[in-house]
Amino acid sequence: MPKKGDRSEREPLGDANDPHGWHVITEAFFEWMAVTNYSPRTIHNRRNYLTYFIRWAMERGLNQPCEVTRATLERYQRYLLHYRKKNGDPLSTRGQHSRLTPLRAFFKWTTRQNHTLYNPASELDLPRLEMRLPKHILTEPEAEKVMGQPDLKDPLGIRDRAMLEVLYSTGMRRMELMNLGLHDIDEERGTVMIRQGKGAKDRMVAIGDRAIKWVSRYREEVRPDLVREPDPGTLFLTNLYEPFTPNRLTQMARDYIKAADLAKTGSCHLLRHTCATLMHENGADIRFIQQQLGHARLDTTQIYTQVSIRKLKEIHNATHPAKLRDKRPDKPDAES
Repeated sequence: MPKKGDRSEREPLGDANDPHGWHVITEAFFEWMAVTNYSPRTIHNRRNYLTYFIRWAMERGLNQPCEVTRATLERYQRYLLHYRKKNGDPLSTRGQHSRLTPLRAFFKWTTRQNHTLYNPASELDLPRLEMRLPKHILTEPEAEKVMGQPDLKDPLGIRDRAMLEVLYSTGMRRMELMNLGLHDIDEERGTVMIRQGKGAKDRMVAIGDRAIKWVSRYREEVRPDLVREPDPGTLFLTNLYEPFTPNRLTQMARDYIKAADLAKTGSCHLLRHTCATLMHENGADIRFIQQQLGHARLDTTQIYTQVSIRKLKEIHNATHPAKLRDKRPDKPDAES
């Protein structure tokens, strides 16, 4: 699989010599995205999703963006609704949404650049995204059990414990942990500078003392043996002397959560959800959690008001009339 941004193994989409064809226009679009400072990951994802559509369009004889109409996009939207993956499952609503959103951005750009006379995606209705609760959330004892899984007799276990502690303490995203620099954690102030997070935005978040101590131990005892010159400056390194990849980091977190034997599954995002939920249950205002997680919109953070059930349970027990007054099993309330 070629690396992100590697153009050497990429096949042209259509006739590379057609100035109005898919290949020339899309390459100009991706160049514009790079010039206007979209992240490489965003460009990579949009390229993938646009490729799906372009191949579908070319199979139907549409070899130039100017040949696409609103009716074409509506046909493609119906195609996505009925599409089945290799295992027979349909695309999720979010999956359909992800494939359609880049089309709106692309055709908006082609219209502004006069590659198309009008924007066929301007009135395209995207599928409504459901607000789904996280499948699993760890309780505080469960989170502590996960933290205790790494083998601290192994230097890499110390590294893994430090990484888990940072994820749990800050709620940062997987990519944000991967990209942490050697000096991004301010031990004296108890803060972490997350550079170029989602949306290419920097933000400063809080980190707990315990996580800081584990990071310090890793940095002093373990990292010097994982560095090969020139030092990349990345805080967390693998045993191959290089920064983590997304899949490797996911597998690391998943393995420790599985080893904790909690009957709950997940990886880095499970610790992010757990951080936010426990903070909210313990009294943190939702706007502080929004800043900690780096959500652009408050309604994204509102989900944690629904998963934080502890306060609701306390109020329910205190106020609902159908509660068990006598808790002795041989004398249920219903028989009194």
